[in-house]
Amino acid sequence: MTERLAHLDSGISLAYDTFGDESDPAALLVMGLGCPMNWWRTEFCEVLASEGFYVVRYDHRDTGRSTRFDERPVSRAQVAATFARRRRATPYAMSDLAADAVGLLDALSLDQAHLIGQSMGGMVAQTVAVEHPERVLSLTSIMSTTGRRTVGWQHPRLASMLLAAPGPGEDGYVRRSLRSARAISSTRYGLAPEAVEARARETYARGWSIQGTMRHMLAVMTQPDRTVALGSLDVPTLVIHGTADPMVHVSGGRATAAAVPRAELLLVPDMAHEIPVALEGVFAAAIGASARRSRAHAR
Repeated sequence: MTERLAHLDSGISLAYDTFGDESDPAALLVMGLGCPMNWWRTEFCEVLASEGFYVVRYDHRDTGRSTRFDERPVSRAQVAATFARRRRATPYAMSDLAADAVGLLDALSLDQAHLIGQSMGGMVAQTVAVEHPERVLSLTSIMSTTGRRTVGWQHPRLASMLLAAPGPGEDGYVRRSLRSARAISSTRYGLAPEAVEARARETYARGWSIQGTMRHMLAVMTQPDRTVALGSLDVPTLVIHGTADPMVHVSGGRATAAAVPRAELLLVPDMAHEIPVALEGVFAAAIGASARRSRAHAR
């Protein structure tokens, strides 16, 4: 595992690292809103590699060590207006985030990949599958949704938390992260506070920006409804969702699985907005089984 920078043809640079044998089929891990690649636990990446994947995780634009778009500032008022549909102009769209993922595959000379996305990353992965189907071997959408506003909604109490400015410095960000983890994680599966703190300090050290998070939010709020387009997919698809998710209601996972022909739906009782450490092996095995369906499908 060695972190590197990929310079895309678009002019954007994305930080990434890899796990496993590069001769194995690629699995591209696409993270959620405002989160850099370290939110994919190294141990989970290693388990996926043991399933026979060449695993690639990366920082989205506006996260971690990838290109920032600070020349396009946004305000909380703009976010509120976009949520209320009074505004549609955004610094970039979901399709741009999907193009970044494809650009990273190009930069790494990877013709195709198994896409694994969680939360906003699931939306990005779905968009890649819809807009660039030739690049996708299989799709795994975790705690995500289709873009239709009547499904996969967020609990109202979370909006102010997402937009709240952290206190000053690293310690302020850590306190914010602990509050967020308590709000979106389950008591059964949530990370221990010391693990949340360690991840927060690593995230802050990589470079965290409330502005970048808000630009991601605008892309999420203005994404199109992919329901009809998902019906055209012809790749093995696995949908994983927790029944207790307050960030993306489980209806989003159900709608995704219903939209994609022959999709498999794995609902996890009591799981909130998280990939539980205790279930990483289960999820990796399910993703591996979906990839094997891809190979059978190709024959």
